[in-house]
Amino acid sequence: MKKPLRIALLGGGTIARLLLEEARRGALPGIEIVALAGRNATSPAAALAREFAVPYLPRGGALLELRPDAVVEAASHDAVRQHLVAFLGAGIGVVVLSAGALADDALREAAEAASRASGALLYVPSGGIGGLDALKTACLGGVDEASIQVAKPPAAWKGIAYVERQGVALDRLTSAVTLFEGPAREGVPHFPQNVNIAAVLALAGLGMDRTRLKVVADPALTLNTHTIRIAGRCGRFTVVLENVPAPDNPKTSWLACYSAIAALKTLGSAVRYGT
Repeated sequence: MKKPLRIALLGGGTIARLLLEEARRGALPGIEIVALAGRNATSPAAALAREFAVPYLPRGGALLELRPDAVVEAASHDAVRQHLVAFLGAGIGVVVLSAGALADDALREAAEAASRASGALLYVPSGGIGGLDALKTACLGGVDEASIQVAKPPAAWKGIAYVERQGVALDRLTSAVTLFEGPAREGVPHFPQNVNIAAVLALAGLGMDRTRLKVVADPALTLNTHTIRIAGRCGRFTVVLENVPAPDNPKTSWLACYSAIAALKTLGSAVRYGT
């Protein structure tokens, strides 16, 4: 009988809770969640681990000693910067959900080198967007333009230093306001919880400098709306996603949360569909 994949979670937010709930109800066959790691002994992740009777590690680096088959990173850009290369170098696969951290070329190149050297999988799921299979295929023929517009209700942009510095009165908006427009490399670091999908699109396609990002706060919206446009030798396509925000975290979408589950199912399956 095939042994279950031993999976550890890094981070104790919405995505970690969803994964634990799915595991508890038996929706992740062949996968065993062996630990949850957080920043310290008093972090919300510790309470989440107690709730689901999962061993808690008060520092991410402790996962190196546990040596799970893979770690699902659902914490922050800082967590990726701190732990990703070490995990991969130790032969531990990593599912990276805070993909915006990989806008740092030095970090990404070090992670890719560690992955190649150890054979551990570096896996960046699609998150709250789609169309990456078509984009990757189109890039083989040649893509000239790639852009993504990330438009969300004003509440999703609260508590972001970059937005606060602009002086945008999010609670009093009566029409859509563009918070950023330019290369993904420049924009992604300004919104560490909101536009990781732009980094995923860029890394799967034309790169951080040639992928255009537009960030919009729109009081007319109730759904997180992402519009992707690609044009090149193989033709053009536009993908529009209207995603329901996670109930306790408007900065992310339910689709992004469930992409973590899809990633785990892919890790544990010998059958795959799509590119």
